[in-house]
Amino acid sequence: MRTYWHTTGGLKTLDKWQPNCWVQVTCPTQEDKDFLENTLGIPDYFISDIADTDERARYEFDDGWVLIILRIPYVKEVRSRTPFTTIPLGIILNKDVCITVCNFETNMMIDFVSFQQKRGVGFTDSVDMVFRLFLSSSVWYLKRLKQINTLLEKSKENLDHKIDNAALINLSKLQDSLTYFITSIRGNETLLSKLKFKLPVDELDADLIEDVNIEMSQARESASIYANILDSTMDTYANIINNNMSSVMKMLTSITLLMMFPTLVASLFGMNLVNGMENAWWGFPLAMGITIGVTILLLWYFRRKTWI
Repeated sequence: MRTYWHTTGGLKTLDKWQPNCWVQVTCPTQEDKDFLENTLGIPDYFISDIADTDERARYEFDDGWVLIILRIPYVKEVRSRTPFTTIPLGIILNKDVCITVCNFETNMMIDFVSFQQKRGVGFTDSVDMVFRLFLSSSVWYLKRLKQINTLLEKSKENLDHKIDNAALINLSKLQDSLTYFITSIRGNETLLSKLKFKLPVDELDADLIEDVNIEMSQARESASIYANILDSTMDTYANIINNNMSSVMKMLTSITLLMMFPTLVASLFGMNLVNGMENAWWGFPLAMGITIGVTILLLWYFRRKTWI
């Protein structure tokens, strides 16, 4: 799907492409790809690089074209191993061409367009739009991190009542998501530091870059803090599980020993040997008394050692 935006003095839609407009391509179809490659002359491998979900944050120059790949947060609609992940957003620039390509429909881009329309100012140039996309991605990283923290607190609360596999798996999913976030944010920071010297930056852009740096640093630090909390939480619950298993095994071993000695006494007196008690009326009560006495003695000893 293609949308053409007039970016001067406010963000307004256009019916067709015009020089210096912003072309927003979301979930590109084959028709969109043909338009980008044949009509605008974009190198074909730009589109394939953006389509790679594992593509790292980077920039590339090719015959006047500039490709910038920014990693942005994305929440999967279906149940997944990593509900919070990151995807590439491609920004393609030339003299009078400004294009963004994303193979997923994201809340970030919807919010970005809505916010710019409310601002009613538009963009001074394509470089200004690039850094505002960086700023928007940083803000959305912080939003998603707050959601992850909420889910983390909820999972911890559930585990405080009962430790089960489902809650531990949820923690593991959040851990994977935080790993993706930290890696992508660091990649975006590195990309931003390089673009400051590669793109024509004016004084207004310099102020915007400073804001982006602050937001990115905050997002990176928040992600690192949540990751550390999650690691310590996983370690704590792993120790609790091991301690519970040790307690259960200790109790079962004690019960086994308690049952072994009565069985031993019964086996000794049940042997087919002459012991003088075969015809005595007190033979069976004596064997039972010895059995009960040994059991009580062992039970007292195990309780004293807190084994049971």
